Amino acid sequence: MLSIRTARASDVQAIAHVDIETWRTTYPGMLPDDLLTALDERQRARQWSRFIAHRPHDVVLAYDEWDRLQGFGSCGVQRETVLPYAGEIFTLYVGPDDQGRGIGRQLLLALFQRMLGEGLSSAMLWVLAANPSRYFYERLGGRRIADRQLDMGRFGVPAVAYGWSDLADVVRRSGRTRSRID
Repeated sequence: MLSIRTARASDVQAIAHVDIETWRTTYPGMLPDDLLTALDERQRARQWSRFIAHRPHDVVLAYDEWDRLQGFGSCGVQRETVLPYAGEIFTLYVGPDDQGRGIGRQLLLALFQRMLGEGLSSAMLWVLAANPSRYFYERLGGRRIADRQLDMGRFGVPAVAYGWSDLADVVRRSGRTRSRID
C-alpha cells in the first residue's frame, strides 16, 4: 500500500538516494557521463536538508508498506514568472524499480493539491526534451507551453515546459478525493 506524506528532516538520505539513482538511470545519453558519475549523495542530502528546512510542506514522498521511499516531488511558486502559471513542479522522481506503477501520478496530484492549498491554481514544469517520460505529463493533461535550453554548467540541454492552467480541474478529473497527504 502506498503512503503519500510530506517530508521530514529524517528523510533526506532516502531522498538523495532516489534522486541520484533516478538521474543515473534516466539521463545517460542526455547528460554527460562525468556529470552523472560525479553526483554525490551527501551533497544532495545537504541540498534537500536545506530545502526541507525552509519549505517542509513543499516536498511530498511516496512510501511503500515497508517504509521504503519509492519516489518524491517538490513544488512551489514559479521561479521565473515568464510563463503565466502561478506554481511550478521543481522535481518529480520515482525510483527505477518503482516506475510504471502509478506512483508518479499520485505524487504529481499530491503536489497539485499542495499548490491549490497555497492558492496556486495553475502550474508548470520543465523536463528534458529527450526524456521519454515527458509524455507522462501529457497523459495527465499537461500542455506543451515552451521550449528552452537548460543551463547545466558548461553546456545547455534542450528542455520542454508543460503547463496546467486549472489544477482544481485536473485533481477533480483524476478522482483524487479518495487519497490525501498524511
